[in-house]
Amino acid sequence: MAASSASPENNGNRRTPTGIPGLDKLLSGGLPKGRIILLTGGPGTGKTILSSQYLVNGIMDYDENGVYVSLDENKQHVFEEMVDFGWDLPELEHQKRLIFLEASPIRYLPAEIKVGRLTVGRKEFSMATLVEMIKTSVKEIDAKRIVVDPVTTLVFQYDGVVNQRNALVELIEALADTGATCIITTELRRPGFERNVDYEEYLAHGVVLLQQLQVGKSLLRVIQIEKMRKTPVDNQPRPYRITDSGIEVFPRESVL
Repeated sequence: MAASSASPENNGNRRTPTGIPGLDKLLSGGLPKGRIILLTGGPGTGKTILSSQYLVNGIMDYDENGVYVSLDENKQHVFEEMVDFGWDLPELEHQKRLIFLEASPIRYLPAEIKVGRLTVGRKEFSMATLVEMIKTSVKEIDAKRIVVDPVTTLVFQYDGVVNQRNALVELIEALADTGATCIITTELRRPGFERNVDYEEYLAHGVVLLQQLQVGKSLLRVIQIEKMRKTPVDNQPRPYRITDSGIEVFPRESVL
């Protein structure tokens, strides 16, 4: 996988190139370094593929180690799926360039857990445990990139929008403290060009939207940079495709 030709520096702002063909063109060179980016999309839009590609490119092309936090799929399934794109995640893990945290078992903890003399709720324990796991992993391999996929699984353990929002704020603050450039994924709940904005989108520093839309008689995969702080971006919807080597974005092609 060739490194993006776009410079990681733009107008004095530090960038983290994704290395994904065409995407860095939309981002003026890459993601803003050290920021938390929300990648949202429906089923089958390629969120896990893009996230894995971002980490693999970071390791192979930019010498930046990565941490992958899976809150849904197990490790074996992700590794098997990604090998189809030529990404040997087990080998990168063996080389201590990648740490894969299979955090889905957190969902199955009992309602209350004894910690010393204290009894804490499952939700508080799971968030505290997850944050500690991430920080320890980042420190272990000096990771510069983090993916949390999907954050929806963790946040929806909490009742009510206020509690969900507070949980997400806590996670975002913890990720920001690592200094890594992070992608967190979530399910797109209301697809379409005309849609309500979910609260997660207000909290993240940037939002990348993946959709499958009916355009004329065709079903088209579309990517859109809805916002990206400290970055002049192309916010027009652009087509992308999933190839045998990952995601490819077509930054000069129009959808509408």
